[in-house]
Amino acid sequence: MIDTARIESLCEQLKLSGIISNYGSYAQEASKHDWSYTKYLEKVLEQELINRQTKRSNILNKLAKFIDNKRLDSFDFAFATGVSKKQIEDLSALGFIERKENIVFLGPSGVGKTHLATALGYAATTRGYRVKFVSAADLMLRLETAMRQNKYDQEMSRSVVHPSLLIIDEIGYLPLTRDQANHFFQVVSKRYEKGSIIMTSNLPFIQWDQALAGDRVLTAAMLDRLLHHSHIIQIKGDSYRLKQKQRSGIIGSSLLDKTDFKL
Repeated sequence: MIDTARIESLCEQLKLSGIISNYGSYAQEASKHDWSYTKYLEKVLEQELINRQTKRSNILNKLAKFIDNKRLDSFDFAFATGVSKKQIEDLSALGFIERKENIVFLGPSGVGKTHLATALGYAATTRGYRVKFVSAADLMLRLETAMRQNKYDQEMSRSVVHPSLLIIDEIGYLPLTRDQANHFFQVVSKRYEKGSIIMTSNLPFIQWDQALAGDRVLTAAMLDRLLHHSHIIQIKGDSYRLKQKQRSGIIGSSLLDKTDFKL
């Protein structure tokens, strides 16, 4: 007679929670289909691996601090102009992370930049990559605070250097001060050819100096590093969120006419 309590105790000591949950059902399948001992062992070990990968993915997803649970399968490619579904699907294979390449999504508010950035970040966590999602304003605030507390190197290491993929959202929505612009340059420099960045911005590159304290020299040096190995995706069109409000009659079409993004 099988001593299930003893088996489960051993699994708990060895931290094999996936086997605890599934060894019984697989034993029934083994008996029904006359599996060999090695096939049964393979099946329960496969389930243990799947269980560990799922747990790690869930932890990494929480640590990434995504602001929303956006996925690629919910993105409206028919609505977004300038987004190649094939290109996004190719990027979702995550080879760009291994090659230390960057992605920059450009376009007006509401066209899906953050959605795509988050979805690619989520895909990365499911594959075991460490991801950090943060708005440009929040990242600069963290670095400024760390500087005052003499913890700049620690914060830079934790928030900027350590993740396999750093997602910086909303470049240009709020102008940066001179010190913040310098911090931003350091962020890009630290990750240059060492780790991938995904950025989103409502500004075309020719206007990025407006967000970086009007410093054209610093902006040019930063863009030189950011764009050296990068995929640029320019999205045109109206705000998807405002479009939904228009369809429901909450707002008129005149407001949408003012949201065009001039590249």
